[in-house]
Amino acid sequence: MELCFLLLSSLAAGFIDAVVGGGGLIQLPALLIAYPSAPLPLAFGTNKFAGCFGTSAAAARYARSVSIPWRLVSVAALLAFCCSFLGARCTDLVPAELLRPTVVVALFAVLLFTVFRPEIGTVHAPKLSARARMAAAGLLGASLGFYDGLIGPGTGSFLLFSFAAVLGFDFLHASACAKVINVATNLAALAYFIPAGHVRYELAVCMAAANVAGAYLGAHVSLKRGVRFVRWLFIVVVLVLLLKQASQLFGVG
Repeated sequence: MELCFLLLSSLAAGFIDAVVGGGGLIQLPALLIAYPSAPLPLAFGTNKFAGCFGTSAAAARYARSVSIPWRLVSVAALLAFCCSFLGARCTDLVPAELLRPTVVVALFAVLLFTVFRPEIGTVHAPKLSARARMAAAGLLGASLGFYDGLIGPGTGSFLLFSFAAVLGFDFLHASACAKVINVATNLAALAYFIPAGHVRYELAVCMAAANVAGAYLGAHVSLKRGVRFVRWLFIVVVLVLLLKQASQLFGVG
């Protein structure tokens, strides 16, 4: 029964994550519900293992239909990998409770900006010069990679929004780029979790298969439905992230 619950949760998580990020909102809580006595590092590692395969599948699906600026994304992904690993190493030094108010404010700003600036992400019109875009993408990859390693919630959504708002990408191109960078941050996390023995493989492999199926379906639907569908789902996911983080901040629920 627990495995069926996890497979359905991983399928849904893969779908959501492939479109706008935030699949961890579904998959990680599902793991904690199914196995409440499991150590947190084991749950985190198992979640990352499954999510990495789903994110990779979504990135591959986007790459066949969307033109990805590989040089720019590769630089951002490399910096994200390094900084994500660094962020993971700093988790014992900086309590997440100190950073949660910043996350809530950032999510609220992203939500308002997206709702009241409906033109963002609707047209693919890259901003800045080629060199400035490279520098901005590198900075985004480094900062959000560090955030992903240190805290994590909403990294994919922050990446999508940043590529749309800062670099002028539409939501489909931004989502494709975010998936590639997210693969790098997931691999960085696994570089820590796997040697430490924090992956329950008998669950992780099955969840990975379901996550891949959901991710492939999510990427397919987003490509078919277009930027308007991605924008509205992005707003919903950011709102849920905001409510979750705010409830933890104020001790509700």
